[in-house]
Amino acid sequence: MVHNIFKGLGIALITPFTESGAVDYPALIRLVNYQLDNGADFFCILATTGETPCLTKEEKQTIKDTVVDLVQGRVPILMGCGGNNTAAVMEELRTGDFRGIDGVLSVCPYYNKPSQEGLYQHFKAIASATQLPVVLYNVPGRTGVNMKAETTVRLARDCKNIVAIKEASGNLEQVDEIIKNKPKDFDVISGDDSLTFPMISCGAVGVISVIGNALPKEFSKMIRLQFRGEYDAARKIHHRFTDLFSLLFVDGNPAGVKAMLHEMGFIENVLRLPLVPTRISTLQKMSEIMKELKI
Repeated sequence: MVHNIFKGLGIALITPFTESGAVDYPALIRLVNYQLDNGADFFCILATTGETPCLTKEEKQTIKDTVVDLVQGRVPILMGCGGNNTAAVMEELRTGDFRGIDGVLSVCPYYNKPSQEGLYQHFKAIASATQLPVVLYNVPGRTGVNMKAETTVRLARDCKNIVAIKEASGNLEQVDEIIKNKPKDFDVISGDDSLTFPMISCGAVGVISVIGNALPKEFSKMIRLQFRGEYDAARKIHHRFTDLFSLLFVDGNPAGVKAMLHEMGFIENVLRLPLVPTRISTLQKMSEIMKELKI
């Protein structure tokens, strides 16, 4: 039986760039070490927050190798592998380099807008193409299609290496339905920082976090408090960051967290087109909150 090992604070790792636009590997190393030292339980690499569509094949390979070599098995690593061409995703899973990778995160097919049966058949085929644990990723705000709870539970029951779902639908009723009906060895992971507190309260096992790039210590503390049943203390941390959560995403992801990391001195505030840095007005509001929170 395959079990989910992706629990607690997962970092949806950004890709830092130099002022000239090249991948900044020294900054990436500093960032990963900082997160490891401050409570990261696992990493999610080469996914949405990493601006993966804008990376070359060679850059993806080097980023993967850099993180794997640095982590040295201390925490699990989840790697993005998804798309809207089922056959191409299956081929990548069969022939790609997954050395040092503990599981794959596969997003719902985007743009095609498949039916629920199409989603089921897509993920069933993907699961059959790999021995690795598969974490589904439901993010209808980006893909244009929502995978319903009944489809998620069906996949969890029928595919033994589908071990979890990163749920970013924003629908707590749907989350609760999955948790109520899922098999014992299948887990729900929050895909939304602002909903992590209520989702863990409902039974989710962790988060794949954007804000965790910058504030791993604070965010992991909230999660650990919840796991221990100390909800009042955890809720206080959640409420401290409520305004920051909304500002992180108002100009798109990862523009907000990159601006935050730049303010903290970790990276240059550079993204690759078609993404651009967050607006000055947003950055000023974030800076004010960070000063108030003594970050």
